[in-house]
Amino acid sequence: MKRKAKQVPACRNWKNSQWAVEVKKAEKFPPAGTGIGGIDVLYIGIDLGTSAVKLLLMDSEGKIHNIVSREYPLYFPRPGWSEQDPEDWWEQTVAGMTELLRGADKSRVSGISFGGQMHGLVILDEKDQVIRPAILWNDGRTFEENDYLNNVIGRERLSEYTANISFTGFTAPKLLWVKNKEPENFVRIRRIMLPKDYIAYRLTGVHCTDVSDASGMLLFDVKNRCWSREMCEICGVSEEQLPRCCESSEKVGTVLPEIAARLGIPENVAVAAGAGDNAAAAVGTGTVGDNMCNISLGTSGTIFISSEKFGVDRNNALHSFAHADGHYHLMGCMLSAASCNKWWMDEILGTKEYAAGQQEISADRLGENKVYFLPYLMGERSPHNDPNARGAFIGMTMDTTRADMTQAVLEGVAFALRDSLEVARSLGIRLERTKICGGGAKSPLWRKMIANILNLKVDIIESEEGPALGGAMLAAVACGEYPSVEAAAGKIVRIVETLEPEPALVAKYDARYEIFRKIYPACKGLYDIMNGCP
Repeated sequence: MKRKAKQVPACRNWKNSQWAVEVKKAEKFPPAGTGIGGIDVLYIGIDLGTSAVKLLLMDSEGKIHNIVSREYPLYFPRPGWSEQDPEDWWEQTVAGMTELLRGADKSRVSGISFGGQMHGLVILDEKDQVIRPAILWNDGRTFEENDYLNNVIGRERLSEYTANISFTGFTAPKLLWVKNKEPENFVRIRRIMLPKDYIAYRLTGVHCTDVSDASGMLLFDVKNRCWSREMCEICGVSEEQLPRCCESSEKVGTVLPEIAARLGIPENVAVAAGAGDNAAAAVGTGTVGDNMCNISLGTSGTIFISSEKFGVDRNNALHSFAHADGHYHLMGCMLSAASCNKWWMDEILGTKEYAAGQQEISADRLGENKVYFLPYLMGERSPHNDPNARGAFIGMTMDTTRADMTQAVLEGVAFALRDSLEVARSLGIRLERTKICGGGAKSPLWRKMIANILNLKVDIIESEEGPALGGAMLAAVACGEYPSVEAAAGKIVRIVETLEPEPALVAKYDARYEIFRKIYPACKGLYDIMNGCP
């Protein structure tokens, strides 16, 4: 289907430019919200994940009416490569929305927004056809391009242009890879998108993104919240190929008439720009405003620290991104978190009884384990930035048990998150507590490890729905339900339990962490040698 969305260079001041005509449609949106006219309305949050799309239906008070999840394939055409077909995303999103709204009063649907897997490269030609499968965030093929950006262009210049250095998973090195390895595809590119933005485009016909997701492309000037012309030149793309960049809670369009008819929802349903999955999860956990923290234990793992001020750590070990609340955040991201436990249980132990596998790990075993696990199954980002890193067990003896190794996997993920927390602490950031979300956060044992290994109070929230809930909240803000993202979080997010660190256990884990942090440097040379072997 041909979509005619006017191309608009993205810049914080774009509304004052010659392209301001682009917002005329958005300015005609009718006001929406519960309190408005006493009408109780519904909002849809779409979390476009790596293995599935999760959809959530929320009312104006934050009550969740329904949740639906639809899986799609993940392809590994070569070792270290990771791809998906955007059409699979779209088909399962539409099917999921149909299922989500079954039995609901569809006329009450007022807004839709998103959280989505970051960094993925989606490219369309002049006929709006996807040129090649999307290259995902956990794809490691761009080591040559990554090396070029960091060591030829230079880390200092990258940090000056974007507030970040290059990681193999970022979008800019993917574009360079296509340019270098698939030049016939590169010359066909008319539109460059991120995964969630492809769904927004199919829904609205508007080519746009948001500041939080754009921050992870290495094409975006984070401090000034606009595209970096220097990075566009380095990557050989134009601003016209890039989407218009909006704040996360900004209305970007309405659902196309044919899509509204297919779903049975009003044609004036507003679509907000949304956010990258981590920023959307932060909204969904109330991690907005200054000096707040959220830990996500999903396929990847993150420690997310919100800030009202822009900041960059000296070595760029943490990502410095724009936040969905209109401010900024620092983020440490590890490529494999809950996926480490999934790999261990599914592929090695051959079971999906995750809870049963943790029952043998009693409280007296915590802080006593002599087995360590490096969770670098897909390489690593924060803080090592090493695509050659690999997973490893160390410390086994003849009396090592399966429970010891399961415990080591869980602890290894927590230790790796602490690596990023220590970088934040080196910047003078002092945190006392964190929220937690993601599939791994459903494990009481893992939550306890996080609290004591990181020495943080862990706040458990009433609804651990992460990016999907954050997306619905952004839609509510876009529709005028709440005056700001912080106001929405204050109303909707509720803490139901807090885990306190135990001083004696914290001391034990401090000693274990001092050993853990020495293992990666000891292995790094071996990783480099192994990567060079045929």
